[in-house]
Amino acid sequence: MDKLKQIEAFIAVVEHGSMAAAALTQGVTPVMIGRRINALEARIGVKLLHRSTRRIVVTEQGAAFMEQCKKALADLDRAEMLIAEGKHKATGHLIVSAPAAFGRKHVAPHAPAFLAANPEVQISFNLTDRVVDLVREGYDVGIRIGGAIDPNFVAIKLATNKRVVCGTPAYFARNGVPQTLDDLAQHNCLAFNLQGGQQRGWYFQQDGKTVTVRVNGNLDCNDGELLHRWTGESLGLGWRSTWEILPQLESGELITVLDEYALPDYDILAVYPQQRPVPAKIRFFIEHLKAAFAVPGYWTGRQGR
Repeated sequence: MDKLKQIEAFIAVVEHGSMAAAALTQGVTPVMIGRRINALEARIGVKLLHRSTRRIVVTEQGAAFMEQCKKALADLDRAEMLIAEGKHKATGHLIVSAPAAFGRKHVAPHAPAFLAANPEVQISFNLTDRVVDLVREGYDVGIRIGGAIDPNFVAIKLATNKRVVCGTPAYFARNGVPQTLDDLAQHNCLAFNLQGGQQRGWYFQQDGKTVTVRVNGNLDCNDGELLHRWTGESLGLGWRSTWEILPQLESGELITVLDEYALPDYDILAVYPQQRPVPAKIRFFIEHLKAAFAVPGYWTGRQGR
């Protein structure tokens, strides 16, 4: 028998003075009320009520138990209220991981507006191109750009994105335009080094399958922002995300090639461990980023024009 129902039955009998009155408040029969109190007394090994055909008297131990039970139920009500409130009000410390360049440009800058709307939240950012272990390292949410997602995590799409091969008109004028994936072997490709995570090459889609192309070049590093800059300086080809090069594509400073081989699933995602309920600080922050990214012209820098 449910312990809480036993306690509620006991309190109702004491407060209303009879089994019949308590039964009405609990929506059960007087017999059920009696069974619950019997079970409660048997479980704790204490006589709580003296019962006769004419009246019910609370024992001294019953009166002390009654006070403790009422405090416990009040604490339970407060806990439920706080949990319910947490569904609608963001509070607490939010710890966020994001890729370094993307985090600097498109995640951290939105924090002030989020904090203004949610003043009871504190945010900590870790901006790194390393794929962190969200659970082991204690993160609430991670921003990911493409890549495999652990099935134990929830992934929310924030914005559409692709990984494309690109270069400047000057680079292509000197070196020609690659027509096939095999042609990349003849080009100076600017890639992440071993520490940056692209040691196995660049990823593409060919004949419905994901393929990896090993690339070589005379420059590599573990910083995406620097690779982007080198690409714009005509030093080689870059494999860049559309989120960072759209303004240059619109202006003609960069041109994409091999678009027919681009992977379709390099979207920008917010990832967090599966949990119920999802804390409001996580839900609200994700919605805040989605709204910011959805503003027309955001990715090209033309919003509001």
